[in-house]
Amino acid sequence: MRAAYASSLQPDEPLRGLTVGELPFSPPDGWVPVEVRASSLNHHDIWSLRGVGLPADRLPMVLGCDAAGVDPDGNEVVVFPVVEDKADPRGYSLFSERHPGTLADRLAAPRENLVPKPAGVSFAEAACLPTAWLTAYHMLVTRGRSAEAGSVLVQGAGGGVATAAVALGAALGLRVYATSREPWKRDRVAELGATAVEPGARLPERVDVVIESVGAPTFEHSMKCAAPGARIVVCGATAGHKAEVDLRRVFAMQLEILGSSMGTPAELAALLDLVASGKVKPVIDSTYPFERAADAFARLESGEVFGKVVLDHQV
Repeated sequence: MRAAYASSLQPDEPLRGLTVGELPFSPPDGWVPVEVRASSLNHHDIWSLRGVGLPADRLPMVLGCDAAGVDPDGNEVVVFPVVEDKADPRGYSLFSERHPGTLADRLAAPRENLVPKPAGVSFAEAACLPTAWLTAYHMLVTRGRSAEAGSVLVQGAGGGVATAAVALGAALGLRVYATSREPWKRDRVAELGATAVEPGARLPERVDVVIESVGAPTFEHSMKCAAPGARIVVCGATAGHKAEVDLRRVFAMQLEILGSSMGTPAELAALLDLVASGKVKPVIDSTYPFERAADAFARLESGEVFGKVVLDHQV
């Protein structure tokens, strides 16, 4: 089968370790084969090529966490990317960490990982959702309790999770504020329904929820923008993990600082229903035919991406 996989680990030049070619397909006993119709890339794939979370003894490893396709019974499905893994300290792993990932024409997954794809959602749209969009949905709806909120600040809009959080926040009826260093990204964020501001800018109001994936450079701003009782939900620290926290503000404002990672199959189903309803549409930066997977990776690594980079396996 065709696959985009890590053939070597290259910490300084990750794309040198990427190979697009043929690999055998060997599904584990009891797992269901899925014919992949579309997949999408994440920065997780770049980190894997650097060797972060992927040791050399697991190579070659098919990359990718996100996919939508067809199961053996002809059902259109979306693949939930989390697999129970007692050997991992987290208690789970993602596809492409211990088990072959989604950037291939065929994927094997536990049956409980296959979520029905609504007819009104395309394979490309569905392939955007399982990692970045599900993470954003879990942060907003479950951890951030958006039903109790009127406003949200999204730090570092432009990346996959942050862009999804902006679009979802607007679809859920929240007043959305979003920061970005780059003017063109602020323009794109505004098109999604947010008030776009420069990092560190004063907001018109304190917000009920903050979506944090940047880390140290923005965390003080996140704290200052939080209303009494607000939830600061953290899913990453792309620009630095050692943030200083003024504990006086935490207890005086009764703030909640909440860690968040991925979501659940039920949340992925709810997210698919939200997309099928037409209230929100996944933001796709670009789509490449599968044989140009290397170009798709170069696009992702360029830093000029706004939204998801998708691979079309049908052309």
